[in-house]
Amino acid sequence: MFSSRTKIIATLGPALDPPGMLEKAMQAGATVFRANFSHGSAEDHAARIQAVRDAAKALNFEAAIFADLQGPKIRIACFQDGSVTLTSGEKFSIDMSLDKHGGDVKCVGCDYTGLANDVKSGDTLLLDDGRLTLKVMAVSGSCIDCDVVSGGVLSNNKGINLQGGGLSADALTPKDKADLIVAMDLDVDFIAVSFPRSKADIDEARALVKATGKYAGIIAKIERTEAVPAIDEIIEASDAVMVARGDLAVEIGDADVPGVQKHIIRRARALNRCVITAT
Repeated sequence: MFSSRTKIIATLGPALDPPGMLEKAMQAGATVFRANFSHGSAEDHAARIQAVRDAAKALNFEAAIFADLQGPKIRIACFQDGSVTLTSGEKFSIDMSLDKHGGDVKCVGCDYTGLANDVKSGDTLLLDDGRLTLKVMAVSGSCIDCDVVSGGVLSNNKGINLQGGGLSADALTPKDKADLIVAMDLDVDFIAVSFPRSKADIDEARALVKATGKYAGIIAKIERTEAVPAIDEIIEASDAVMVARGDLAVEIGDADVPGVQKHIIRRARALNRCVITAT
């Protein structure tokens, strides 16, 4: 049995769209519903959030809603044939100047133009949630030349992480700032900030919320290496924190996640904040 202090969060999406499914989720124990702003239109989110409120009203049930902002998810561009197979020991490059759809077995573009400024020879890049590993050999202008350490199939728009962290992308992208306004118009209860590095990222999100004239709590999603040593100040600046195990594991390594997770949970409880364990 769950203790009364433990809550279940359910992500809104196609599985909960059929009539009666939200009511079943609530009756099964879900008390918080997550709108994932990485996918879907403003109209999709509005319809699903309204459906949560209608279901909760029908059951005389209290349900909270939080908008999960996408954050700076850094992705490769596209391949001419949709995917390639990278072989360990071969060369492969990421070139920010390459045409978005011009990728092949030798090179692919990237949607984050600052990547070449953030990496250096010897760094390790992890692609597709760590399924493929590249070692940076040289950086020249907009092109990053790598050796394939762990190969495999690589398809369009897969994510890139820098092992150990250090990417300079802002936590709140222009898309996030626009989505935050949409979310506040929908009167969500919480805004989740993806990939914050410091208290300043949380403060920026709170200021954007305040500028709308409404209120929502701020959830800090801990998924960057840099956030771990700054965890106390991030927790204190937030209303809740989330241990985003998937992305965090890619940056710090699977083996370190359990210990870091326990540390974040202990610090959140000590500082009187809610804590979410996810993915």
